[in-house]
Amino acid sequence: MIQDIKEIFSITGDAPGQYSPLSLAFIGDSIYGAIAKTVVVLRGNCPANTLDHKAVKYIKAVSQAKAADHLIETNALTDEEMAIYKRGRNAKSPTSAKNAPVGDYRKATGLEALIGYLYLKGDMERVLELTKAAVDYLDS
Repeated sequence: MIQDIKEIFSITGDAPGQYSPLSLAFIGDSIYGAIAKTVVVLRGNCPANTLDHKAVKYIKAVSQAKAADHLIETNALTDEEMAIYKRGRNAKSPTSAKNAPVGDYRKATGLEALIGYLYLKGDMERVLELTKAAVDYLDS
């Protein structure tokens, strides 16, 4: 998909590791959110407000932080992925979540940076694998 975007828009782009952690988190937030929302919709058609309430379970910073902790505790991340996660987690963001502790917000940013990195790398299989592990954990 990323290759299609580059070709259609005539963009070469940098190597995924060259982007700032907050740039990676910016795109990763959208990708993770789109996948989580897709899962919610595919699990059952219902009013948009209900869909939104169901999606929040996976998308809010506190949930993403729990998912990140789970991925780390289960050694689900490669060394390269852990390094990207830590870059995102340790990035100094000018904003913070309205309804989450700073530590959870940073962990969520780390997870989003990792998802963004993998997406820009063109590894959607791994994005889906990690997002499935996160969703499954949050459902348990």
